[in-house]
Amino acid sequence: MNNDTSARPDASEARFGTWASPITSDLIVAGTIGLGGLTVLGEQLYWLESRPTEGGRTTLMCRPAGGDIVELTPAPANVRSRVHEYGGGAYAAAADGRVCYVDFADQRVHLIEPGKAVRPLTVAAALRFADLDFDLPRGRVYAIREDHRRAGEPSNALVALALDGSDQDGAVIAEGHDFFAYPTLSPDGRHLAWITWDHPNMPWDGSELWLAEVDEDGVIGTAHRIAGGAAESVLQPEWASDGSLFFISDRSGWSNLYCWRDGRVEPVCPTEAEFGFPLWQLGMRSYRVLAPNRLVATMVRDGLPSLQLVVDGTLVPFESGFAEASVPYRYEDGWALIGATTRRQSRLALLAMDGREIDVVRAASETLIDPDYISVAMPVEFPTEDGRTAHAFFYAPANRDYRAPVGELPPLIVRSHGGPTAAAGSGLSLAIQYWTSRGFAVVDVNYGGSTGFGRAYRQRLDNRWGVVDVLDCIAAARHLVEADLVDADRLAIRGGSAGGFTTLAALTFHDVFQAGASHYGIGDLMALARDTHKFESRYLDRLVGPLPAAEPVYRERSPIHFTDQLNCPVIFFQGLDDKVVPPNQAEAMVAALRAKGLPVAYVPFEGEGHGFRRAENIKRALEGELFFYGRIFGFEPAGDIDPVEIENL
Repeated sequence: MNNDTSARPDASEARFGTWASPITSDLIVAGTIGLGGLTVLGEQLYWLESRPTEGGRTTLMCRPAGGDIVELTPAPANVRSRVHEYGGGAYAAAADGRVCYVDFADQRVHLIEPGKAVRPLTVAAALRFADLDFDLPRGRVYAIREDHRRAGEPSNALVALALDGSDQDGAVIAEGHDFFAYPTLSPDGRHLAWITWDHPNMPWDGSELWLAEVDEDGVIGTAHRIAGGAAESVLQPEWASDGSLFFISDRSGWSNLYCWRDGRVEPVCPTEAEFGFPLWQLGMRSYRVLAPNRLVATMVRDGLPSLQLVVDGTLVPFESGFAEASVPYRYEDGWALIGATTRRQSRLALLAMDGREIDVVRAASETLIDPDYISVAMPVEFPTEDGRTAHAFFYAPANRDYRAPVGELPPLIVRSHGGPTAAAGSGLSLAIQYWTSRGFAVVDVNYGGSTGFGRAYRQRLDNRWGVVDVLDCIAAARHLVEADLVDADRLAIRGGSAGGFTTLAALTFHDVFQAGASHYGIGDLMALARDTHKFESRYLDRLVGPLPAAEPVYRERSPIHFTDQLNCPVIFFQGLDDKVVPPNQAEAMVAALRAKGLPVAYVPFEGEGHGFRRAENIKRALEGELFFYGRIFGFEPAGDIDPVEIENL
């Protein structure tokens, strides 16, 4: 086996896992920002930056036409919503320069007006807002409101906020459903569209598209459902200039584009590929209307995204060279987007009309990594249970400075993504390259239940969470072992949130992996069903089964009840302010492993929620996991790493 094709002829010989790498934890956290939320209005660019070195704060940036980059929300402002706990849609910009945003600290909506002081539009109460959309002629902004003022489950509604601050609770536009999303005003201001769904559905299971007239005074007429239902998911209504309303539906089994025009719904470009996505955060978008007969969209086929122009119903590839990218905006004589290639991190880029990159406005990192330290994702398909096929991206070790001893195979890290209705991508991720540049192989698994392979593939997980995902991760590892690409005696699995549950279930109910790492993972499904927030409170009805009838299944699938079957070391990383997966789940698993005498490590983080945002904690989690694998697999990682306490070692 040629175990590292990037190695130079004069490379040093060293065991896998011990290689020194320029992709350090400090580089990842100190030199990297998150980019997202791009909006283009005329020649003005708006985007969000998340900054690990500022405690994970997210700030709103703007580059005016012909001007310098300006930070619109300097510290301590933190542009982040907590609606559904995952937020999204935390700002909106208007053509006249006004901007609304949600501040994480108090969840109030604030208004930025050119030349004036920032002022709040909403009351400081137990109200949360997201998914903002301006209605300038009527002096208001539409929003999704989540009301926590009463005991029990919060209520959600579509509301209008007056820009003069006269109605700080928001005037209710629509209510009566468990969830709302995508308030979208037509260009002429005469119609408003939005999405709803109700328990026990998640938005990707079944949702509805509603449409209502809006009179000159802003009064909303009777709403009519024009698409969607309990077994059809609809997403992202977008208006064209002629009054046509586009949206995404999976009624065919694939999330495709549709158009409502003259009272009829018609498919735009039917294809066995995905234009949709799981709506984990409000405001997500995968296409943009350029003209009534012309769209630009992200399409995913076999897990691989590509940009497409849709012209009169025909797909025309948009050649850009990006492995992952936001939907492009028209900008000046070309395009603007945020994207990453297989060898370069995410950046806000300007493209020519033919897709060539001509300028970078902002980069996630100013440091360019030598390509000889980068492992490029290789799509793999492999057999899994019942003769089915599953998907993954495989990354071989890559570091030009080292080669492994002849005959040695690399340790493997199996990544189980969260969601579980998410997906692994192929764009450059330093979180993966951190491992491959040190001599690990990594496989990022798109197990059954993942998005990007059609509704049927996603529904493989229905009633079988903790089974299908686990078996697919195991099948990926075995496939690579049988191909002589990885060491069968040094297999690890790791994941966060739902991926943490898959990790713990694989370690508990199967004897394949020799180590694992759970990042805010789920150990007790009943505790999750009992303690979690409204958005996910009925999620397990479909993934496991409705309660109370399915309570025995919840117990059978919960690793916490079967620690006697767990016979390998595990490290746990947990935010102590996590409201999605509370820390008591990790702590119960740690206590059980400690009592059993198995090697176990627990790394809690004060002030962190579901996912780690602070630079020092991201660094600690990366290095702590590497230290743990080194001790378990018997090698000494390169560099100065603060040790973690491993009990029972």
